[in-house]
Amino acid sequence: CSVRRSTCKPGSRCEGDGGMISQSLTGWDIQSKVASSARAKVAADRGRDMHMRVDDFDYELPEELIAQTPIERRDASRLMVLRRDVQSIEHRSFSELPAFLRSGDALVINDTRVIPARLWGRRETGGKVELLLLEETAPGVWECLARPGKRANVGERLSFGSGRMTGNVLEKTDYGGRVVSFEAPEGVDRVVDEIGEMPVPHYIRAALRDSERNQTVYARTRGSAAAPTAGLHFTPELLGEVARKGVEVVRITLHVGLGTFRPVKTENVEEHVMHSEHYHVSTEAAEAINRTRCAGGRIVAIGTTTVRTLETVAEPNGLIRPGDGWTSIFVYPGYTFRSIDAMVTNFHLPKSTLLMMVSAFAGREFVLSAYRQAIAERYRFFSFGDAMLIL
Repeated sequence: CSVRRSTCKPGSRCEGDGGMISQSLTGWDIQSKVASSARAKVAADRGRDMHMRVDDFDYELPEELIAQTPIERRDASRLMVLRRDVQSIEHRSFSELPAFLRSGDALVINDTRVIPARLWGRRETGGKVELLLLEETAPGVWECLARPGKRANVGERLSFGSGRMTGNVLEKTDYGGRVVSFEAPEGVDRVVDEIGEMPVPHYIRAALRDSERNQTVYARTRGSAAAPTAGLHFTPELLGEVARKGVEVVRITLHVGLGTFRPVKTENVEEHVMHSEHYHVSTEAAEAINRTRCAGGRIVAIGTTTVRTLETVAEPNGLIRPGDGWTSIFVYPGYTFRSIDAMVTNFHLPKSTLLMMVSAFAGREFVLSAYRQAIAERYRFFSFGDAMLIL
């Protein structure tokens, strides 16, 4: 393989820093107790400008442009196309995406499935408690956010679904969450599926009538607290058109957890610490991506969660190693991408880690200019909004 002067066999040793949509989850008690010295070490290790401010990624968005419901047909959403080499912007429809792909490319998707992670229960005292399931750390054991946080003390026993499921609070986490062990004679997953509610971001006030609209059409690996929203635009027909063009569709998995909901509360970008999320890249997926790379094809990542995963498992030469683990990678301007050539993503919240990632890939000024143009053209923003293709 002559691509990037590399061979086609990635190394077997993982050297990544462990394993996004960064949206504030209003009302939940999310704390960060990471020592400032540890944050300083992270920034120093990365060797980046310590003066990059979070406010540099702010912009004003009219509230009426925040999409409250999914568009009727998934691929009828708008697609803004950014070309980095010539700094150009085009306005297209998402259904036109295949026109920008080439035979021999690989389209990498995140096949995680959102679970109905919002649960309402009662304490032994009769008081109400709400949990948001984040990550399953062992069978039936979940890291959760609790609201109100003071009503879920270590050692308490909680009841859900009129006694169909119980939860024992085992410990507190360093971000103010809880670790809860659930038990249900019918099976925890079954009860959660029947009594839980699909979580949506705080800025969506309209009721979600069809929970499947918060899933991608290719979702199959359950475990996320939020959808990988760039994938919501695909239909089975559009995926079929992509495949017929000679583009290989490759599945990886990253379960979206607290990294999605945790806002950036630091003044300097480098001081923010990402919460880890679980990923899985199969041997078959890694081999498919590496074949594409070695043959000169492009790696097109669908969504920031896919980018996080691929950058976590990428070798310095751009080849991908299979793996199963946790990623806390934080991508912001100054980062050197190793694994992707293009990405599809939605329009993200101001000052979010996702906007920082997109800015790292396309340039902050170019991205913010594109956002201003999207506002002027009345694009729909955030989870149920329109999309952007960056080439």
